[in-house]
Amino acid sequence: MQPFANSSPSLSKNLVIIPTYNEKENIQLLLSSVLTLAVNFDVLVVDDNSPDGTADLVRDMQQGYEGRVHLIERSGKLGLGTAYIRGFKYALEHSYDYIFEMDADFSHDPADLVRLYRTCMDEGYDLAIGSRYVTGVNVVNWPIRRVLVSYFASQYVRFITGMPINDATAGFKCYHKSVLQTIRLDRLRFVGYAFQISMKFHAWMYGFKIKEVPIIFTDRTRGESKMSSKIFWEAFAGVIYIKVRSLFRKYHRPALVSQSE
Repeated sequence: MQPFANSSPSLSKNLVIIPTYNEKENIQLLLSSVLTLAVNFDVLVVDDNSPDGTADLVRDMQQGYEGRVHLIERSGKLGLGTAYIRGFKYALEHSYDYIFEMDADFSHDPADLVRLYRTCMDEGYDLAIGSRYVTGVNVVNWPIRRVLVSYFASQYVRFITGMPINDATAGFKCYHKSVLQTIRLDRLRFVGYAFQISMKFHAWMYGFKIKEVPIIFTDRTRGESKMSSKIFWEAFAGVIYIKVRSLFRKYHRPALVSQSE
């Protein structure tokens, strides 16, 4: 794909973080879709040294979208959680107000970024979650076994933690910067689903305003899934760890700017 003509530096206060590992089939199409939305979003790709040349394709896009496409290249496959933490720190260092998590495989519809943004910006929520389960089960192209595992995993999280969120493992989110300034990012050690659960749990325990926004989740049609049994079992045991740890700490929010204040 050729770079697109748009050479004006970005003044956006919104940053979409997209971790990648071998996503050459998707990345340029996805970036193009995000960068042409009605709301201005910058994009940060955190690439874990993809051997398929994903980072090179991102650099091609940088030439066409000056100042709007950012790239961090890491030394190897270090995990989803650490990729997002690196991205969160970048967003705070560069004074973004709204920070988004998004998969690279089109399982999340880029148009829904605007809905998540409006939920935080216009309705005053601190965290908007693109939820597969808030209005039933909205998943396309998953085998029934995987749907059931995912759905009941969220029910398990609700039972253990008491957190009133229907899609606890969701990875499509919009944070107001105050959430990321408050959560102790350096203390998070999880990699996959457990990381997503932990971020929601801490935001809830700190008293931030959270809303689930219904989305339709569509399984990838290009590239290979990064899901593994190790990630699943980390989440299963991690939920108990997260809950037990919370019993021995106090959640006091510092005096930060929040959408709910």
